[in-house]
Amino acid sequence: MAERRVNVGWAEGLHARPASIFVRAATAAGVPVTIAKAGGAPVNAGSMLAVLGLGAQGGEEIVLATDAEGADGALDRLARLVSEGLEELPETV
Repeated sequence: MAERRVNVGWAEGLHARPASIFVRAATAAGVPVTIAKAGGAPVNAGSMLAVLGLGAQGGEEIVLATDAEGADGALDRLARLVSEGLEELPETV
């Protein structure tokens, strides 16, 4: 299982608009991805309700993971999106 540990870069955390940006990006990644607070249970990164339910705050560590083969690039892009608080998924890392 591939995973990335990053700190949430959006000051407001994964709430409302940032969560929407992240969920759209996770869905567009084309591989099943989970997200969890460090030490917490993973949830589907493509589910808005699940991501909002995490209550991840700005600066808090989260874990992105996938079982999919060759998904390192997708995880790297999602990790960059979250850590830098970007407005859209980067094309490349």
